[in-house]
Amino acid sequence: MLIARAPVRISFAGGGTDLESYYGQFGGMVVSAAIDKYFYAFITVHKGEDIQIMSADYHTFHRQSATADMVWDGDLALPRAILSHFDIHEGLSMFLASQVPPGTGLGSSSTVTVSIIKAISSLLRLGLSKHEVAERACRIEIEKLGMPIGKQDQFAAAFGGINAITFRADGVTVEPLVLRSETLEGLEQRILLFYTGVARESAKVLAEQNRAIRLADTSVISSLHAIKTMATETRRCLERGELTAYGEILHASWEQKRRLAAGISNPRIDECYETARSHGALGGKITGAGGGGFLMLYCEPPKRATVTEALERLGLKRMDFAFDFDGARILVNNALPLEVTRYA
Repeated sequence: MLIARAPVRISFAGGGTDLESYYGQFGGMVVSAAIDKYFYAFITVHKGEDIQIMSADYHTFHRQSATADMVWDGDLALPRAILSHFDIHEGLSMFLASQVPPGTGLGSSSTVTVSIIKAISSLLRLGLSKHEVAERACRIEIEKLGMPIGKQDQFAAAFGGINAITFRADGVTVEPLVLRSETLEGLEQRILLFYTGVARESAKVLAEQNRAIRLADTSVISSLHAIKTMATETRRCLERGELTAYGEILHASWEQKRRLAAGISNPRIDECYETARSHGALGGKITGAGGGGFLMLYCEPPKRATVTEALERLGLKRMDFAFDFDGARILVNNALPLEVTRYA
């Protein structure tokens, strides 16, 4: 068996500027942090003439014979597209499971892709770098599956750590932030994650945002310019250890993000956010494209308990976390290797 895992992420700043429709014209930048909540891929190589895929999160199973065409629509489209990418049609069983629910804004779909690519490429002994794993994940999701998403999540999951990730038409650059230990500890104490209980489909929100950029909507583009500037300011604040200043930037960035598409916020999210602010949170945002998932807040330690109690009265649940610095990795590998000459 081979076991691979990849971390989900929280985005500190710059979300939305990783869409090609934006960065292809203006360049994009995010500050992103991987956290210790993981997606796992368990793979067994066997001598059978079939592919089997099981998902704990979606409670579904797919079996396909080697003679059938591999298609990637409907249930489990993503792992099937990855197997097609590597030209694997038989002799493999895959079990997939995540520590966070799907559709929660933590980049889980791209984490799935990165984890499976890490696993399959290891079985094929391809020796892919973190950057190559992330690029293949982007190619499969954006080009092969036509998903209207950006590139932040794939690189965050592949690399791990806290990074400034720059997007340009000619490529992606990942720069780890140089942070003091007290800054890392301070961030883990001050960043709170609350599950809203609502999963959401990000495709609609991102498709609307992409459409607005391509139509040169000046309001959306101006907001993205401001969000990108705030990402640069966030990097500066974190590297200087100015955490309170970051909390204030987070609030300003959320105000800009809400202008990008209609589905990013809603009355329920607004109520939760204003409740958190009125009880001491400096700033916050809905993770991912918006509409649900996790509410991320910046809160000074003396206010943590008060904010937590207020949001739990509204039905939210807090999830503790720590930062992950490993990125995608293989935990166990005693599986028979797949033949490189056949599948590379």
